[in-house]
Amino acid sequence: MTDPALATLLREAVPFALPLRRRFRGTTQREGLLLRGPSGWGEFSPFPDYSDAASARWLAAAVEASYGTWPDPLRTSVLVNAIIPAVSADDAAALTREAVLERGCTTIKVKVAESGQTRLDDEARVAAVRDALDSVAGRGVGMIRLDANGAWTVEDAVRSLKRLSAYGLEYVEQPCASLAELEQVRRQTDIAIAADESIRWSDKVEDLRGRVDVAIMKVAPLGGVRRCLELVERVGIDVVVSGSLDSAVGLSAGLALAALLPERACGLGTGALLQADVISRPMVPSHGVLSVVRVAPDLDALLEARDRLPEGGAAAWRDRLAAAWENGASDAVGHLVA
Repeated sequence: MTDPALATLLREAVPFALPLRRRFRGTTQREGLLLRGPSGWGEFSPFPDYSDAASARWLAAAVEASYGTWPDPLRTSVLVNAIIPAVSADDAAALTREAVLERGCTTIKVKVAESGQTRLDDEARVAAVRDALDSVAGRGVGMIRLDANGAWTVEDAVRSLKRLSAYGLEYVEQPCASLAELEQVRRQTDIAIAADESIRWSDKVEDLRGRVDVAIMKVAPLGGVRRCLELVERVGIDVVVSGSLDSAVGLSAGLALAALLPERACGLGTGALLQADVISRPMVPSHGVLSVVRVAPDLDALLEARDRLPEGGAAAWRDRLAAAWENGASDAVGHLVA
């Protein structure tokens, strides 16, 4: 017999697929489910490499958004950074100019250490971003963050960062896979280190203190806004809120968290990577900020997003939701679902 709470979620779930403007994290389309509940809409869209147990946190975040509550925000808007995928130097410069001139973003996160890319590719991209920032925002105004997604060894990270530091870096996000490696890189360079995956794969966030400088908090993979607030209290270091290539519905949860924390440019500008969204236009920054709002999808955009899924895609996503529910999400938020 199907759990009645799970049956409710499955009945109200709407599948979606959103095309990207260019390849990002090895994909050209973002897929998932939107959940509708009494509080609004939530998003369940774990990446393909997430296990059922890890996906349970994504589902907990989606249920919190659609059935639970968030604390009242302290601000009505939040600063955001733009993001530059692992593209050519020319494309990186063009995207940087677009981010500054059209969206007002002067903090830019650059992907490095991507598969198929060399250290020379990374340096050319970062140099192009710095040149573009200095030319359109003014020298010394723009900030650059790097994100390696844990791909470097310690030796590679130190070698690369000693060169890339010449371009003025605010911090580098997850240069290596393990926390011990991050600590080694921090000791051997003068660049601030941010932890992302190290937080997602461990509940011992207190271990980050004194070993890294910044904690990246992502609402969906960490289990919701309220759980992130608990982690912020425990981690005891600076926090930057970031997204997970979400639709506008998912971004609204990140904005809810960011609006509760000390202001710092957040990684929630990923709407600019989407060619289409579940609202009529992707949610992109204006004057460097996003408004703190709860988002409900537009019917026409949602129907188009639903119809983009390949045959069998909707059933596969409902199977993922059921597996996540049975692997921990029901324990975390089952009481919220009528």
